[in-house]
Amino acid sequence: MGMDIRVFPDPVELARGAADRIAAFLAVQSGPATIGLAGGTTPQATYRELAERPIDWSTVTMWLGDERWVAHDHPESNTRMVRKLLVDRVLGRLLAPETDFGDPETSAASYGTELAPVFAAAKGSGLVILGMGDDGHTASLFPETAALHNTDPAYIANWVPAKETWRLTATMPLLWQAAEIVFLVQGKAKAAVLSEIIDNGRPYPAQQVAAGADNVHWLLDAAAASRLRTIPR
Repeated sequence: MGMDIRVFPDPVELARGAADRIAAFLAVQSGPATIGLAGGTTPQATYRELAERPIDWSTVTMWLGDERWVAHDHPESNTRMVRKLLVDRVLGRLLAPETDFGDPETSAASYGTELAPVFAAAKGSGLVILGMGDDGHTASLFPETAALHNTDPAYIANWVPAKETWRLTATMPLLWQAAEIVFLVQGKAKAAVLSEIIDNGRPYPAQQVAAGADNVHWLLDAAAASRLRTIPR
């Protein structure tokens, strides 16, 4: 596993640094590329930054590393958020799971089928953006949930007892297919878990994803990195 750790002084600089990393990745792609987008609060500033960058989005397919089981117009929908902040602003292509009808398992399986040829056409030219919760989850791979034990490169429905809800998520083997994984982590509330993951290798879901990937970038703000011993002060 290749791992790079960069610490930025505040969330604003973190967003700029993340946009730089993603733009640089896309600039060297000679054909179709894919970008896996994260939900949550942390990546939102990065999406705003990316929308202002002179990036050629015509060969890029964006997709969601996870989604909540809500309609696309719901305030908690990741699809709604990424469309508003990035996709619609750059007139980009987004593939999103259908959550307006049916059941979570069928929706996830259908989405996985839709993504497969896109990943094949990109031939490893994929970057995935991931966040991390203060419980160590990433995407919708939550601690002590069934999705952590799925060994297929697939998109699945994952029941999360702690939240009493379904989530749709990429499995770890699917995330590992990316050429690069970029974790965005900010805030003091995540500092203790982040230290356990990076300094001690404690197997939270985010650590398990990072451990199985070939090329991982941890982009952190100073608050999130405040308890790390692995990087110089």
